[in-house]
Amino acid sequence: MSAPEDDRPPVPPAAQAIADEHRFPCENCGAQLRFSPGQRRLTCEYCGHEQDIPHTEAQRDQALVALDLREALADHVPAEAMEEHRVLSCSNCGAQVEFDPAQHAASCPFCGSPVVTDTGTQRQIKPAAVLPFKLAEREAHTAMRNWLGRLWFAPNKLKQYARSDGSRLDGLYVPYWTFDSDTQSRYSGERGDAYYETRTVVRNGKTETERVRRIRWTRVSGRVARQFHDVLIMASQSLPRKYVRALEPWMLGELAPYDPQFLSGFRAEGYTVQLPEGHTLAVERMDEVIRQDVRRDIGGDEQRIHSLDTQHADEKFKHVLLPIWMAAYQFRGKTYRFVVNGQTGKVQGERPWSIWKIAGAVLLVALAVGAYFYFSQNGGSTSGVLDALPGTTIGK
Repeated sequence: MSAPEDDRPPVPPAAQAIADEHRFPCENCGAQLRFSPGQRRLTCEYCGHEQDIPHTEAQRDQALVALDLREALADHVPAEAMEEHRVLSCSNCGAQVEFDPAQHAASCPFCGSPVVTDTGTQRQIKPAAVLPFKLAEREAHTAMRNWLGRLWFAPNKLKQYARSDGSRLDGLYVPYWTFDSDTQSRYSGERGDAYYETRTVVRNGKTETERVRRIRWTRVSGRVARQFHDVLIMASQSLPRKYVRALEPWMLGELAPYDPQFLSGFRAEGYTVQLPEGHTLAVERMDEVIRQDVRRDIGGDEQRIHSLDTQHADEKFKHVLLPIWMAAYQFRGKTYRFVVNGQTGKVQGERPWSIWKIAGAVLLVALAVGAYFYFSQNGGSTSGVLDALPGTTIGK
């Protein structure tokens, strides 16, 4: 139950200004307009009125210009690239999600824990772009049900939950950093070329010849270069990184200049992974690719990398919001989460295992193995196998 109006803490002026900026009343009936996934317009759920979200290519090109990373790391971010916003902080999973300043109690969409919002504001780097939702909730729900249907050992209660009308998905914009960098790398290592030797061995009193694979190693060194563009790093710790990374690829060519209208009817998570930490993670992802480049450059059948020195230049970054549909549910006291790519419908998630289904599968395998050996020992007679299985009747 919500607190009486008089008992609610006052909304700070800055937060109220943000609230006004994110409200889009319908011209016909005054109800709140919501962004329609897959379309560039807002829609009124009450009277059906539609309102386009205007944009031009010039606006898009200007908005998607990346910021200088070194300047930002030195805390020299242009004032127009900063904003104040109000977030809910979940004490259970650490998520920070934007809420309407008039709302003071809610549950966390990431873990389902009950929380009380904080009316304070935070100053952060403003999103430069947003990837609008393409899938409506019903389409994401269908994708989730199909994914769950392929999980053989998931509990039946979980699948019943996914099919029920009561299950719902939350539409969330998740914060990401994108990083650009021109890299030059020097390496030293070894190239391994395979060759084979023939040798004679004695096994069980018999003389046999066999081929043995050997590697001839040669010291090498060289340089590789690569330009990285839009390396994605999730700027949040509220979801397992391995699941969200598995939602890739994202079609970033559909990024639109940040406009609060795209967020109407959805929630946006504030970033909790700061820019320096995000940059460190991005460099690690770039290093994975550079090492693959080095191995190709070394060539041969096997490679060893002894040293790798990479220089980064012209480093840029952007703060962007990407869309996911998410469901969080409780099963035997533990929270499990599904995430659906709001652009492509790709699904990933945590899942419990049904002990009974696993035990049943093990039992079936054991019966099958036992039947096979019984069949083999009885010289291929099928009647013995059928007689051994309970409940089997042989027709005359």
